[in-house]
Amino acid sequence: MTTFWFIVIAFLWTGYFVLEGFDFGVGALMPVLARGEAERRQVLRTIGPVWDGNEVWLITAIGAMFAAFPAWYAGFLSQFYLAAVMVVLGLIVRGVGLEWRGKVRAKETPLVDAAIVTGSVLPAFLWGAIFGNVLFGSAFATVMGGLLSLGLALVHGAVFVALKTRGPVRARARETAWVAGVVLVPVVAFALWRLDAWPAYAAMAAYAAGVALVWAGREGLAFACTAVTIALTTAATFLTLYPEPLPGLTVESAASAPYTLTVLTWIGLIALPGVIAYQAWTYWVFRRRLTAPEVLLESRSA
Repeated sequence: MTTFWFIVIAFLWTGYFVLEGFDFGVGALMPVLARGEAERRQVLRTIGPVWDGNEVWLITAIGAMFAAFPAWYAGFLSQFYLAAVMVVLGLIVRGVGLEWRGKVRAKETPLVDAAIVTGSVLPAFLWGAIFGNVLFGSAFATVMGGLLSLGLALVHGAVFVALKTRGPVRARARETAWVAGVVLVPVVAFALWRLDAWPAYAAMAAYAAGVALVWAGREGLAFACTAVTIALTTAATFLTLYPEPLPGLTVESAASAPYTLTVLTWIGLIALPGVIAYQAWTYWVFRRRLTAPEVLLESRSA
């Protein structure tokens, strides 16, 4: 049961990084991809219906760690308390910015946009820095982990915007994804090579394919490749962490009692499929591409 729940938690973190990853990328790249208010609304509208649902994966992952491995949960958050608080503050600032942007006066919009950008960049970098430190325990690894997670989020987000928009924003997003993807090749290759696990090597191939597909204008396949890259990177991270997620702490010693894990398993079997089905339905409903004039017209009519 302990191994099973370690895999479940790895799956939940994977879902969070894949889905919230493009959220972070979109928010961070908004000033780069958009020219004018209509295009800024167009960029943010790509994540408008889904960003808050994507954060549910983080809540579920942290909650599962608390219930299944309380010692791991306590050690993880206490060891990186300051970074975790900064992540939470970033998520709060970004959430407030996304919710308030359509309700503030025009002169206050730049402040709200700055909150969205800051609240996107900060967690994207810090999560990678935290896991980089857990894995290798050095300042260099911490920085490289942060750059890896932030870089993958930027590429992932740019491809998502290209997939979801039309017009000049789509063209800029494709160009940004291509340029950022090429520039980040050394960071991605070095960081994934340090993980030294087969999913990391597969992630390198998926990343290279994603960058090539962006150049070819195949946004759908490119997005699938960047998603697979993040998923495999997360898998490699947790594979490296097993069976000692923190120094001196094994999954067996960190786990809850067998009865608790049994109850959690039944709860998970009931709740998790529903969450996945609901999110899949949400993405299907909001699958169409967006244009800037259309988004601006809808906002004025509202």
